[in-house]
Amino acid sequence: MTPVDDAAPGARRARVIVVMGVAGCGKTAIGSLLAQRMGCRFIEGDSLHPPENVARMASGRPLTDELRVGWLDRIGSEMSSSVRRGESVVAACSALKRIYRDQLRGHAPSVVFVYPEVDRETASRRVGSRQGHFMPASLVESQFAILEPPQADERAVMLNGSRAIDELVDQARREIESLTRDRA
Repeated sequence: MTPVDDAAPGARRARVIVVMGVAGCGKTAIGSLLAQRMGCRFIEGDSLHPPENVARMASGRPLTDELRVGWLDRIGSEMSSSVRRGESVVAACSALKRIYRDQLRGHAPSVVFVYPEVDRETASRRVGSRQGHFMPASLVESQFAILEPPQADERAVMLNGSRAIDELVDQARREIESLTRDRA
């Protein structure tokens, strides 16, 4: 893995944003709208899972750290490819543990994580009402079991995921602007 220097002086500054969290927190809805409003490419992390991972989750078995490594590298590679083209990108990816976020940071060091936090009941209800997705509601608890929310030393925007999507996207944009302006 060769990280891109997404903050090189004088380079066109491409932003890298990952909307993270448990299933049902709104990653795809927030991420796709955020990308649209910011003029960024959107990457749906779920679409990059290998078939073995999808089959495992569809059968109600959670992924292991080892099974996530290749998937996270695929997302990271897609992000860094966008940055090399000067294209800002928003990805939806659970990134539940610090080690997963560190792996993504290895591809794009200036990544900003957006974390819409929801409770177990909300996540389970949302996942249970989804149509045509491989992730069953029975796996929501396993995601909460390994969840490590972003810490103060990580570049992250924390959101109350129970609010309306438009409000969340507006708040995320404001806070991302503030974080990236402070870094410049």
